[in-house]
Amino acid sequence: MASAALEVLADPAAVAERVARLLLEAALQFPGAPLGLATGRTMVPVYQHLVALIDELPSLQRQGLLQHWCSFNLDEYVGLGPADRQSFAATMASHLGAPLGLPLQQLNLPDGRAGDPAAEAARYGAAVLEAGGIGLQLLGLGSNGHVGFNEPPCAADAPCRCVQLSWATRIQNAAAFGADPAAVPEQAITLGTREILQARSVLLVVTGAEKAPILRRALQEPPCEQVPASWLQHHPQLRVIVDAGAAAALKPT
Repeated sequence: MASAALEVLADPAAVAERVARLLLEAALQFPGAPLGLATGRTMVPVYQHLVALIDELPSLQRQGLLQHWCSFNLDEYVGLGPADRQSFAATMASHLGAPLGLPLQQLNLPDGRAGDPAAEAARYGAAVLEAGGIGLQLLGLGSNGHVGFNEPPCAADAPCRCVQLSWATRIQNAAAFGADPAAVPEQAITLGTREILQARSVLLVVTGAEKAPILRRALQEPPCEQVPASWLQHHPQLRVIVDAGAAAALKPT
């Protein structure tokens, strides 16, 4: 990860505040470049801080930012839509859309209710390209090394597609489904490693000591299909922000 910028902060709260500031900087500096957004527990405080920062902007600057806002989320569960509270569309509406007054059409997500998920994945990938590609892509890290829902094994050029979710991922995401992994949808539509690696810049955010071993594998072992996040080592503009727990297994460089 010679080209990556690594920041180790004290705790998840510090990470969330730092990431929110970087998202706002990107949105203000490149207003025509869509933000690539993510969901998950790590991102909830990030969006809380981001909303607060945007609300502190001068009125005209805030208005201009929101008027030109464009973001694409990484993924969505197959079978769920905005009316389903466990959907990522509902999550983004709750944590970003409603607080900022953003209409749904500015918060782009795959349509999990589409009758043909494969066709919807193709449409969504094309929409990202038509928008000029992602400017800054925000990423979390799955316990099995996935980014987005790119489950292992995953090649570096996997496109936006419909994927089968691993049992490990369904366990990790079970909290939103009554702590029942079997209730988590079996499939999802996700931007691929291809679209992620085509982003102008990538921001990987990881917190918690339980992620320390997979973070080390992603950043400090040779890239491989079994750890999809490891392909990020090839990105020329990779920034990694972690807390002390997540950094615990990293070797000094």
